Amino acid sequence: MELRTVAQYARELRADLPAQAFSPARSRALWLPVHAIAIATCIWLLASGVAPAWTWPFLSIAIGCSMAGVTFLAHETLHGGVVRGRWAIRVIGYLGFLPFCLSPQLWTAWHNRVHHNHCGQPGIDPDMYPTIDEYRAQKRARVMADYFSIGRRRVLGVLSLLFGFTGQSTQILMKAGRAGYLTPRQHRRAIAATVVGFAFWATIGVLIGFVPFVFAYLIPLVVANTIVMAFIMTNHNLSPLTPINDPLVNSLSVTLPRPFGWLTLGFGFHVEHHLFPTMSTRHGPAVRAAILAKFRERYQSMGLVRALHQLHKTARVYLDNTTLIDPHTNATWPTLVPGERDRPVGSS
Repeated sequence: MELRTVAQYARELRADLPAQAFSPARSRALWLPVHAIAIATCIWLLASGVAPAWTWPFLSIAIGCSMAGVTFLAHETLHGGVVRGRWAIRVIGYLGFLPFCLSPQLWTAWHNRVHHNHCGQPGIDPDMYPTIDEYRAQKRARVMADYFSIGRRRVLGVLSLLFGFTGQSTQILMKAGRAGYLTPRQHRRAIAATVVGFAFWATIGVLIGFVPFVFAYLIPLVVANTIVMAFIMTNHNLSPLTPINDPLVNSLSVTLPRPFGWLTLGFGFHVEHHLFPTMSTRHGPAVRAAILAKFRERYQSMGLVRALHQLHKTARVYLDNTTLIDPHTNATWPTLVPGERDRPVGSS
């Protein structure tokens, strides 16, 4: 199948989309105080002793869901889909990524610039798993693929869901200067932003005590990691590698029941997002309809649970652009092919 660029798709689809789709979805910024109040209230309930002990795990889950929620908001905001103005974008982005102590400057360089411009390109896209040549040549690639990636029915691979976003953001921060994602000055600023985030949560821990802190931050962080990584891994890691960045080939939209799609800000509209990254995913259904009208045979979507199940069954090393391999058994699986879908993506 001939690969097409983002620009080629966008030119054909833009005329079929409403003009308001290209304006920022400012009302989405209201999710920030909603989630902040939810997190603060739950932490107060834990720290004050008002909530009985049997409710603490449920409060942790609620905090983790809100942490994931502000992360989705930060992602959309830093793409320019929520507000305009550099400082407004930075403030919402920093507060949204505060649960992960992630610098918005690092995220913009790593995600917006490198991942979006080079999605699915082997050796360049930082979100893709290794090729067989990289696996054989690099110890780090072997460790990640063998022990810390979901797949090959490996139980330990669940760690990539539980801690993956924290682990990857830390890894990217460490190599951002060396990899050329950030200048030395920008790298220092990114490290400083991360340190400030750690200091914030450490202060919370000192104020409320160790046991409440476990339920107020550590367990919620695992919940937030799991939610965020469930999307990140299914969005690309079942898909082919592509020498040309073709979102309808190297990306997958994942479906959820409508209420969950709304709560996750439509993050499952991922093919749509890669075609129009500065557009709010509020307009994901309209973009999806336009894609299906012109490129139905190429569009890929799948239920999130089904996609996670496929991740669990398959390997995370690429034998070639369209084949996954388990280097220990030489078992292979095909990547997804254009046209793979099961039901419409729920709207947000």
